[in-house]
Parts: sequence; C-alpha cells; structure tokens
Amino acid sequence: MLEVSDLRFAYPGRPAVLDGATMGLEAGERLAITGPNGAGKSTLLQILVGLLRPQGGRVWAFGAERRVESEFYEVRRRAGYVFQDPDDQLFCPTVAEDVAFGPLNLGKTPAEARAIVDRVLADLGLSPLRDRVTYKLSGGEKRLVSLATVLAMDPDVLLLDEPTNALDEPTTARLGDILLGLPQAMIVISHDPSFRARVATRGLSLRAGRLISPASLG
Repeated sequence: MLEVSDLRFAYPGRPAVLDGATMGLEAGERLAITGPNGAGKSTLLQILVGLLRPQGGRVWAFGAERRVESEFYEVRRRAGYVFQDPDDQLFCPTVAEDVAFGPLNLGKTPAEARAIVDRVLADLGLSPLRDRVTYKLSGGEKRLVSLATVLAMDPDVLLLDEPTNALDEPTTARLGDILLGLPQAMIVISHDPSFRARVATRGLSLRAGRLISPASLG
C-alpha cells in the first residue's frame, strides 16, 4: 500500500536524518517504527503524504509512484495522518464540527456529514463529547477526537505519530483496543514498548538514516 526506497532527506545545515531508508506496508499490517528522538520518524511520515519532499529516493502509494504535489492529493485522502500534537489537527469550535470538516470537504452533504459524525463518535465511544468545545477537552480526549477526524474520511491507511504521548494508562489501553478493532493498515510511531508489542504486527527501527528490523517489538 505504501513503499519508500532509498529515501534521503536532510534539513538545512544539519546531517541527513534519512540516508537510504527503505520500507513497505502491506494491507492489514500494523507496522511500528521506533528510534531515538530526532532520528527522522516524523519526517518519514510527512514524506509519505507529500508534506515534505525527499532529496533522493522514491515514494510509491496505492500502486503508483508519487513525485509532485498533484500526485499526493489522492494519497492524503487515502492515508489518514494523526499528528503527534492534537492541537495541530483540531481547529473547529466543537468536536462535531472538527469531525465533520473532512467529509464536508470531500463533498458530503451536511446531512451525510452529520451521519458520519454520529457513526464515528459512536464507534469510538466518544458520543458524549459531540458538542463539547474542542480546546476544553483533556489531552487524552483530544487524542481520540483527532483519530475520529481521520476515521471520518474513511482512509485506507492510518499514520499515527506517537499516539500514546501524554496519555494515562486507561486511555492508552482504550486506544489500543480501538486500533486493534480497525481494519486499516497502519504505521505507528511509538516510544512505548508495551503499546508496540500489543498493537503492532511488525516492527522497524530507524537508526542512522536507515530502517532495520529490531530484535523484538517491545
């Protein structure tokens, strides 16, 4: 579903964070990626959806090579990216408006968007938050609503950047239950070894710019 080959990327004035990175994601896989802070994990996800352009290497998504901005429009529709900081993703006054934003932009009618909002919030057990003011939510609630905004777009793949960051144990367990119940293939960046071991079907470690198989998921 997603594949990168020999990716190379460096921020101005800094050493390369990706230096020959290669990986692929198959349908139904839940791939965990770990590595030190600053190793380039978030950079990799941003390249996959075209938010950054690699300085070398190739990106394939959903059966086609992607090179220019126009070729990534489809990728960003089909690959739902949940950012590390929920405040980067939530910007509407209420939860319902945030979840409806994506479907409305895809051309759904207001009635269709409301139905999607109700379904997604119910599926995630978030219906009581429907009319809450977004910025007043707890960190864990924001994290789950961010996932709801992405699932409302009915993506084929999920890209989750540190989804358990700052979550308490019950919310982390709840998020794990949700992810295990979803059909989408996913890439999960996580420093949490127990969460990786529970959720992922395969793991890679990003070190020195390359993706390697770790000894275990934990």
